[in-house]
Amino acid sequence: MQKMLNTLLTLYEQGGDQIYAGESVTQLMHAWQCGRLAEKSGASAALQLASWLHDVGHLWVNLEGTPTLRGEDDVHERIGAQVLLPVFGLAVAEPVRLHVQAKRYLVGTRESYASKLSPDSVRRLRLQGGPMGPQECSAFELEPFFADAVKLRVWDDLGKKSAWFEDTRHDALDHLMQLMRRVAHAHVIQI
Repeated sequence: MQKMLNTLLTLYEQGGDQIYAGESVTQLMHAWQCGRLAEKSGASAALQLASWLHDVGHLWVNLEGTPTLRGEDDVHERIGAQVLLPVFGLAVAEPVRLHVQAKRYLVGTRESYASKLSPDSVRRLRLQGGPMGPQECSAFELEPFFADAVKLRVWDDLGKKSAWFEDTRHDALDHLMQLMRRVAHAHVIQI
């Protein structure tokens, strides 16, 4: 378990300075902002961690540049969920797996939502299947982690502000490691 926690932390230590295409935030700043938004909203430790790690799949596959500009979907949500499930359980992995579907759901159910997406998020939306239709929305609402995925998606969209990094980089990574240890420990106890 500790080896995987170290691996995840290393991804952010080494790749956390990568800038999101069309955004003014790095991978680490975005992760930190999403995690802090979840924390300030009173989310469970598992949902806070899912918020921190929801884009870890981007770092895990480590594709050069911006895949969407090449018409590629890196399926980061599925990769991230697969990596996180054995260590942290469903309460972390499922919101991560579903956060892209949550975007499709929100675009399909809220008229103004699509206008707030960044250009890269709009490109990704096309690659990820576009807005959900009514039947897809109804099916998605039945997912056990539907509500958490929608919350995570909203924090994902809000967590893209430049110069919004209250902690030092070291403090942010230390906070992430502590949260990972706490959630992983709770998951091991449940098994």
